[in-house]
Amino acid sequence: MASYVSEATQFINQYKKDHPDTEKRQREGRLLLWDKEIDLEQQEQYKAARVPQKPYVYHNK
Repeated sequence: MASYVSEATQFINQYKKDHPDTEKRQREGRLLLWDKEIDLEQQEQYKAARVPQKPYVYHNK
């Protein structure tokens, strides 16, 4: 089996060797935007405040 490693993969591997905290910082960054806890009370308020959209929004009556 070939042992080819692309330049991009080599770069990533070298970067991770030089900066061992990279994955930890990535996880912390993801927590800022993606992995937030859902506030169920707030979700219920959003559902209650929702206004149904008409089927064809560009038609004025």
